[in-house]
Amino acid sequence: MAPFEPPEVVLTGFKERVEAFAIQGDNLYIGTANGNLSVYSIVDPADGKTYTITHLETKKNLTRKAIDQLGFVKDINSLVVLSQSQVTLFNLPELSKPTPLSKAKSAFSFSVHTSVQHLYPDGKTIRPQGAEFGSPVIPVPTVITNLVVGCQRKLVVYSWKDGEAQDIKEAPLPHSARTIAFLNPEVVCLAYETDHVLFSLDTMSTIEIASAPTTSKSGASIGAVGMGAFTGLGGYMTLGLGAKLRPCVTNVSDAEVLIAKDNEGLFVGINGKPSRKVHISWPAPPEDVSFVKPYIFSILPAGSVPKAPGGDTGSALGQPTFYLSPVLQIHSSLSLLISQSLPFPFNPPQPTSLPPACKRQLYSAPLDIVSICQISLFLVSTPTDRATAAAEGSSIWCFRMKAWGAQVDELVNAGKYAEALALLNTIDPAVLPDKDRRTSLVKSLEAVSQFRAGEFDRALDSFVELNINPAKVISLYSYTISGRLAVPREQWIQMFGGPVSKLPHEASSPSSSSSEHDGSTEEPALPVQAAPPAVGIVSKLKNPLDAIRPSSSKDPEAASISSKRDKPRVDNFSRSVESLLRYLPDRRQKLLGALEAFHITPAQSNKHASLSDTSSESLRGIPDTPFPSLTPEQLVLCAQVVDTALFKSYLVVRPGLLGPLCRRDNWCEVAEVEEVLVAREKMHPKALELLRKLGEEETDVKDRLGPSIAYLQRLGPEYLDTVFQYSRWILDESSEMALEIFNSEETDLPPQHVANFLESVNPKFCALYLEFLIKERHEESYIYHDRLAELYLKMTVNAKKVEDEESREEAYDKLLLFVDSTTHYRVDRLLGLLPSDDLFEARAILLGRLGRHDSALELYVYRLHDYEKAERYCNRIHKPDGETCNIFLTLLRIYLRPLVRTTDNLLRPALDLIARHGPRLDPEETLQLLPPLVAASDVHKFLIGALRVPRFDARVVRSVALARNEQVARKLMYLEANRVKITDSRMYALCFFPT
Repeated sequence: MAPFEPPEVVLTGFKERVEAFAIQGDNLYIGTANGNLSVYSIVDPADGKTYTITHLETKKNLTRKAIDQLGFVKDINSLVVLSQSQVTLFNLPELSKPTPLSKAKSAFSFSVHTSVQHLYPDGKTIRPQGAEFGSPVIPVPTVITNLVVGCQRKLVVYSWKDGEAQDIKEAPLPHSARTIAFLNPEVVCLAYETDHVLFSLDTMSTIEIASAPTTSKSGASIGAVGMGAFTGLGGYMTLGLGAKLRPCVTNVSDAEVLIAKDNEGLFVGINGKPSRKVHISWPAPPEDVSFVKPYIFSILPAGSVPKAPGGDTGSALGQPTFYLSPVLQIHSSLSLLISQSLPFPFNPPQPTSLPPACKRQLYSAPLDIVSICQISLFLVSTPTDRATAAAEGSSIWCFRMKAWGAQVDELVNAGKYAEALALLNTIDPAVLPDKDRRTSLVKSLEAVSQFRAGEFDRALDSFVELNINPAKVISLYSYTISGRLAVPREQWIQMFGGPVSKLPHEASSPSSSSSEHDGSTEEPALPVQAAPPAVGIVSKLKNPLDAIRPSSSKDPEAASISSKRDKPRVDNFSRSVESLLRYLPDRRQKLLGALEAFHITPAQSNKHASLSDTSSESLRGIPDTPFPSLTPEQLVLCAQVVDTALFKSYLVVRPGLLGPLCRRDNWCEVAEVEEVLVAREKMHPKALELLRKLGEEETDVKDRLGPSIAYLQRLGPEYLDTVFQYSRWILDESSEMALEIFNSEETDLPPQHVANFLESVNPKFCALYLEFLIKERHEESYIYHDRLAELYLKMTVNAKKVEDEESREEAYDKLLLFVDSTTHYRVDRLLGLLPSDDLFEARAILLGRLGRHDSALELYVYRLHDYEKAERYCNRIHKPDGETCNIFLTLLRIYLRPLVRTTDNLLRPALDLIARHGPRLDPEETLQLLPPLVAASDVHKFLIGALRVPRFDARVVRSVALARNEQVARKLMYLEANRVKITDSRMYALCFFPT
């Protein structure tokens, strides 16, 4: 893509040697080696084809010697002139009253930057810290201009605010700045002779540039020749250039600068670190570098740039030929790829000899002065030979950028969608009014490119973001999914609004550089076909559907050889459908919400247009807008398209999810899926027979059974008979692996039918399946719990009949664990099924479930004679404050007061129970149950513990208190019964007075 029109000469025959150049408004300022300044007026006509340039005046001897550099300070409307290492300001337009900048002596270069900043009253762009929140401190827009001059080992900064001069700042430098480029109003890049640094105008200090490893993007395309082909051309490339090249630095954004260092163009950010992981690699150091957003111009010396292959028939075979004149290369700053190469001279009339040696300099126009779509960049060429320069003079070439829309169109036509998007992001909407429309279009084309490259998730996410019509998205899939909406691959771009594809192998964007074969989602019209023979079933059946897809190999031997050499093919069809299963449910929910706003439900489908009666073109013609903005008729059609595609996708990769979809109200069009259903149902038995035959060749059980199991797992309830029929041989081979068919999360087979089938094959298989339902799926229905308990009971009884003691113990242990650990079965029903003369422990557990603990303990003691289990049973159900607080006393009563005649000595287990669980027994009742002949020493610990019980201690205290009260009362009665005779002769013992 060539972003610029062919360059044209705007001025030729300029007899003086041009040393400096500047553009301001419609005026061109040319500084010469004689110190003269010529002023021209340049006008861009309405037709946009040719320029009109008019000589206005020439200031003779403006300076004594050559004018090295020109600039413009807008605040004070002055021209900046660097000559004789002195910077001087001249007023415009008279160019009078020169004002030498006294502190800018011994100057090598300067740079001017003007910006509008919003300053607070303290002169800073940051809100003052002392200002209260909500206070009326409003920043004021201020025009700030900085003139930075690189002098002998120092930097001088002149600045103006709204035209008022500010204090001059100086900073010492270790070297002299040969070139200066602004990154932003606060940071500049300084180029020394051999090094580069950043300089902060706020802190007046340098920032070192860190070097980091980067990846180069070569600026030349040399075909089969390596980079080493240029290593011997160093002397030749610099031959005849005269003085040493000036360091090349140019600003490419507000936070980035391009530094030309030898053959490499490095991008550096304002922090001094590389801003990109890649850099530009030129075949030789450029003579000059400039930037016109978003393109980088560089002038490369003669003999350094190779010609395109086939450009020179006289070159030796395999050897590249080079341009014998300098070449202007234009790189895109977005992709760093070469956009255009122009050898000098740009429009020669078939030269017969080498062009004369010239000095070339690039000058870009300020973007705030000249429209970037008009005069963008000037190139000044001056012959280095004095005689030639005197005869021909200097020439000024103008490069005009093509219209933005034309550039975007060229990138789209070339399939470079990512680069087109990056270019659109740099364009101001004021320059390109239809930017939003173009951006949406290119994004959709980029998504199609990603889909073609196999990046299905990214592509579908982009379609969702852009609100692309679902009919268009589904048209990208094969006939199995899209049906009559299917569109050939070569028409995808055109369907999404892109240019018509001329060739099937047209260029594609970097993001879609993958081969068409790798990104293919094509799939045969019939969804199920025979699989090709191969060496191993594991390698050829990565997906069960691979067994029923057509073979692409013609010769088995050749296919075997190529399979060893080629990489295994990725199943892009299944991957694309899996991605579609993320896209369609999202669109379905959005559509249902939009339809609800119009009170439209699937039950009203007969009132709307049918999908079968609508043409494919009409479906794809539905606008790419959010669903709420569509009409009700368009919404219904979109819903039918989405639900029909969702049904087909489930049918291909997730058959088990068809049931939930069909049980809900949906917009699926039966006529659209009937053909697929009929064809698919007929082919399943053939595919399964083929998998079984292929599996017989394998020795490993996983390789033999795995493909058939994976295939059966994807068949839904509608193929239940087929699943049962072809799972029998797998059950015979490995029941554990066969149960994976019915335990899969992909299908939802009816559990009752599966249990009936497995029980007919082997009750053990049914028990394993019911265990899965209860443990893994947390099934709590009594139907499955009752059935599992009955199966355990049935297996136990049958094993006893055939005298298989090992199987009986295994089944009986499972029964005991099940009835003791779950509560979701009907206890009374199972209790009635137990034999009366066997399985006493199971009966005891069930009796305990019914609350008949005494009967359960009697079975443990009288039937099982297992006193330890009886004690554990009491431990498990004992609750101190509940109904079972006396369960240990009940067990003791069963021991010491047996209700049946027994020959067992139950005194010993009774005494052990008293010893271990004495605190849980009532002391009085326990002592009453003990036989008279039991010695106190046998229950010594129990008696000691009983006496320590607080209840007994209270009784003692109460008895002592009662005895004490009785003693005091008797003494009181005795004292009250005594009589004393009082006379005059008796004296009171304390006071000796008569009483």
